[in-house]
Amino acid sequence: MSWGTELWDQFDSLDKHTQWGIDFLERYAKFVKERIEIEQNYAKQLRNLVKKYCPKRSSKDEEPRFTSCVAFFNILNELNDYAGQREVVAEEMAHRVYGELMRYAHDLKTERKMHLQEGRKAQQYLDMCWKQMDNSKKKFERECREAEKAQQSYERLDNDTNATKADVEKAKQQLNLRTHMADENKNEYAAQLQNFNGEQHKHFYVVIPQIYKQLQEMDERRTIKLSECYRGFADSERKVIPIISKCLEGMILAAKSVDERRDSQMVVDSFKSGFEPPGDFPFEDYSQHIYRTISDGTISASKQESGKMDAKTTVGKAKGKLWLFGKKPKPQSPPLTPTSLFTSSTPNGSQFLTFSIEPVHYCMNEIKTGKPRIPSFRSLKRGVSLIMGPALEDFSHLPPEQRRKKLQQRIDELNRELQKESDQKDALNKMKDVYEKNPQMGDPGSLQPKLAETMNNIDRLRMEIHKNEAWLSEVEGKTGGRGDRRHSSDINHLVTQGRESPEGSYTDDANQEVRGPPQQHGHHSEFDDEFEDDDPLPAIGHCKAIYPFDGHNEGTLAMKEGEVLYIIEEDKGDGWTRARRQNGEEGYVPTSYIDVTLEKNSKGAVTYI
Repeated sequence: MSWGTELWDQFDSLDKHTQWGIDFLERYAKFVKERIEIEQNYAKQLRNLVKKYCPKRSSKDEEPRFTSCVAFFNILNELNDYAGQREVVAEEMAHRVYGELMRYAHDLKTERKMHLQEGRKAQQYLDMCWKQMDNSKKKFERECREAEKAQQSYERLDNDTNATKADVEKAKQQLNLRTHMADENKNEYAAQLQNFNGEQHKHFYVVIPQIYKQLQEMDERRTIKLSECYRGFADSERKVIPIISKCLEGMILAAKSVDERRDSQMVVDSFKSGFEPPGDFPFEDYSQHIYRTISDGTISASKQESGKMDAKTTVGKAKGKLWLFGKKPKPQSPPLTPTSLFTSSTPNGSQFLTFSIEPVHYCMNEIKTGKPRIPSFRSLKRGVSLIMGPALEDFSHLPPEQRRKKLQQRIDELNRELQKESDQKDALNKMKDVYEKNPQMGDPGSLQPKLAETMNNIDRLRMEIHKNEAWLSEVEGKTGGRGDRRHSSDINHLVTQGRESPEGSYTDDANQEVRGPPQQHGHHSEFDDEFEDDDPLPAIGHCKAIYPFDGHNEGTLAMKEGEVLYIIEEDKGDGWTRARRQNGEEGYVPTSYIDVTLEKNSKGAVTYI
């Protein structure tokens, strides 16, 4: 099937068809352009949406902590990546489809114009040949008619007896001339006819088929190009489908990462004050001075005993509590005198504050005013310092639990700074040794000011750590200072030569944690011994050791990398988790060294990794 043989007489139709093909190509290019604009606008709107709902954080305190918030921000990040893929689709379509279509349409117009001009030239040449042949034909026809007239005139004169001989000769010569001219025009007409037939055959069997064949190939290439552009249009979308699928999978994983129990625990950790709920109010009998009988001594003695019991019970329960429903009017109460307070010593040598019967009203007033109870003389001194000046370096304005967390965070930051300064000091010492061995490399004395400054920074950071650890021990109720919470005699030495553990603490060994495990402290009364149970604690989950841990400190449990242990007590926020081996050996391990998996039915199971 060829246009040259099948459509030899449809030049105008092919002209219109090829023009329609180019118009269709440009129309599809316009469609692709509008699709690109839609993709770009869609990506832009998605990015604006992500930017609108992304948090504008200015500090670490404003970073999202709840799993629902973190999941939402992860979804926003995935959506931002999805918008980037839409931009990739637009760029791919613009480069591979739209740009290629516009270049090809321009080339197609040029080629079509050239082929149509060749076809028109061939048609014009054939028309010229036809006109020449037609002119020679008309001239031959005219000469033949003239020759016929000359012959008729000669025959009439030749048969006429009255005609002279001269007239006959003249008519004969005229006949011969017309006959000769007719013969010449006949030969010319025959030549022109033969030439036209040849050109016409060449035109319809060689020239026009060749031109039409080129037009046909051009139109087929246009069709093929459209097919390739259709495929490229789809491939531009298909190439980003794997990445878009990953974005959608990331959104699904973010949705699965929402943990309502962890969020609830975060609320507790964020707002827990550390105080106990207020205790019961004692009964105040105002009628004891009115109804006095003969048995007044017995009644007053019993009331005094009950008053003592109520006062001690109330003071013990109301220690460090807040009034739940706001402030109440203060009743008249006797002032707090030194005789109303005294200290007692426990067998281990630590002291704690007790109240006599007199300050019962004072304790009640403190509870009613909504202020936290003062549990010790040290807290009393801190409260006085708050009144005397605005210094809040020890976070004493915060509740105990929040204060403990803030102090722990500051200690971790100071430890990291101390590690940096120690590393800098080691580097300066090494450089100084190199300068001393090779004086041409530099002057060792030039490093002395920097070394002295580093040593001063180290001393300053150690003092800050010591001070903050004292405050932390105070918050945790350890009057013995840092020694009960940490190994204070070794902390400064170890932190300068150690390394940073995954939790931010420092060890002098890859497997040894500086910070000791949480110590079991407190006063055990005779009632505690009655309820002690020798049965082991039930396992609430299991864990796998990520790093090895030697467990040199008392109360810790050594473990190897990859070892699986039972979890019997969760991390209470101090960085230690209580674990047990299969053989029954128990101890504390660093929470940052293990991967914890709690059972779903375990009550209050929360991980702090």
